Amino acid sequence: MKNPMYEVASLLLEKLLLLANLKLCSVGPGAVEVEEEEKHASYHDTTYFKRGDMLEVPRTLFVHFGIYLGDNRVAHLMPDILPAFTDEQRQIQQVVTNKRLILGVLARMASIRVDTVEDFAYGDSILVNHMDEAFPNKALCGEEVARRAEKLVGATAYSLLWNNCEHFVTYCRYGSAVSFQTDKFCETVKMIIRDQRSVLASALLGLASIVCLGLAPSTTLPTIIIPFFLWMAG
Repeated sequence: MKNPMYEVASLLLEKLLLLANLKLCSVGPGAVEVEEEEKHASYHDTTYFKRGDMLEVPRTLFVHFGIYLGDNRVAHLMPDILPAFTDEQRQIQQVVTNKRLILGVLARMASIRVDTVEDFAYGDSILVNHMDEAFPNKALCGEEVARRAEKLVGATAYSLLWNNCEHFVTYCRYGSAVSFQTDKFCETVKMIIRDQRSVLASALLGLASIVCLGLAPSTTLPTIIIPFFLWMAG
């Protein structure tokens, strides 16, 4: 039986994502069905994978990581809100939908789960041990990597910056939880803060909000405080 709170949260998120899905509405229904069939028909030759390999799946905005356990199984960390509402493993083990994933990110909840290679890749290409050349630590032996991943399977806290799928796999394979994606994001944020043009931009946005919404603490205080802190941090 589905939890009503999960249903409400999913419904609200679905409404918020309606605008993002408008692009799909402009495509013919046949094209969407073909795309879904191609995703599920994708095949990856697991004979090339060894137990303990690090698998990477490039997405549009990020890279998803997992540890190959053998027998077509991959351990990977996924944000997921569903375990907060139910203990039914059959339901939880289903492929995590975008709604479950986004709600999990917002609630900072995740699980290290084991899925098939096909479900892990979800139709995208897979890179194997692509990080070995860039990571300063030498990779551990494959069996040790897989055992580390298996011990961590289960519910875990989630943080976009401090505990994501990349932290999980780098700890398992190299003994050090690191995320190059997080480091790159933080460097970008630092560049934005250091750029004094961001002070002017935030001040102009604040003034525009005052003009549109009127003079009030909710508009005036951010207009003063945010540019001030950006200027001090620059």
